[in-house]
Amino acid sequence: MAAPLLANLSESLGSPEPAVRLMLSILIGYPCALVYRKYLFYQTATVINLFHAISGLALAAFNFGPQIYHSAVCVLVQFLMMRLMGRTITTVLSSFTFQMVYLLAGYYYTATEEYDIKWTMPHCVLTLKLVGLSFDYYDGGKEPSQLSAEQKTAALPSVPSLLEVCGFSYFYGGFLVGPQFTLRSYQKLVAGELTDSPGKPPNSVTPAMKRFALGFVCLAVYTIFSPYYPDSYFLTDEYEAQPFWYRCVFVLIWAKVILYKYVSCWVIAEGVCILSGLGYNGVVDGEHRWDACANMKVWVFETAPLFGGTISSFNINTNAWVAR
Repeated sequence: MAAPLLANLSESLGSPEPAVRLMLSILIGYPCALVYRKYLFYQTATVINLFHAISGLALAAFNFGPQIYHSAVCVLVQFLMMRLMGRTITTVLSSFTFQMVYLLAGYYYTATEEYDIKWTMPHCVLTLKLVGLSFDYYDGGKEPSQLSAEQKTAALPSVPSLLEVCGFSYFYGGFLVGPQFTLRSYQKLVAGELTDSPGKPPNSVTPAMKRFALGFVCLAVYTIFSPYYPDSYFLTDEYEAQPFWYRCVFVLIWAKVILYKYVSCWVIAEGVCILSGLGYNGVVDGEHRWDACANMKVWVFETAPLFGGTISSFNINTNAWVAR
């Protein structure tokens, strides 16, 4: 029943069916976050982790079918490494090697001449999460004086349970396209600590809807202009015959339009994280901040006069993960 509907929807939108599935899955994160806020906020950690794990697995199955076993294998192996190998540098090295080799092998065996949405796309996000998890677990065994301020906030005092790792890995707000966040942040979410109203769900509907609206605008820009700037045009005789200045301008506009395809996904997914509370970033200058999961500062990116500003406003959480 769902397959014909999705096929008709993708045909009417002029988009590949995998892309439609992906966008629908990101949008489904909003009702999932509302369910968590209304019915699960006061529940036990076990119930909340189950909800996050099951909902994320359902979205993964909706997009990639039986290929979800790839992520399940990597999550299980990561948990067993921490449980059996302990807080050792061997655990960190083994985690990094296994997760990266698995991802690279996936890229190699699924590569085509086109850009395809397949299981390797969210697995890239998952790989960074699981490698970061091993670092945070290792840091939890060090003396506080040996850790930086950021490491102290992310360090894990004990090995997490398998259910907790699954909830963290498959959380509907970050499994498909990011953003990156630590297990400690996720644990605070489950404990109900990421809120501007202690003991109550966060007042994050308005900031979440602002990010959703911005993401929708970015998606509209891509949808409207992408037919006028197709990738295939670069290989035509018509493009080759154009003046050099025209080809340069075309490349610039094409790159901007294509970029908004990714920006829209990031910003809409950020709204899901804000709605759930994961985006809460404390109080700065008397105002509650909701940018803990911001992966893109669109206005700064578009108006930054220096290249450094462009870097600092793009792929923010991934860059911060690497720096940490």
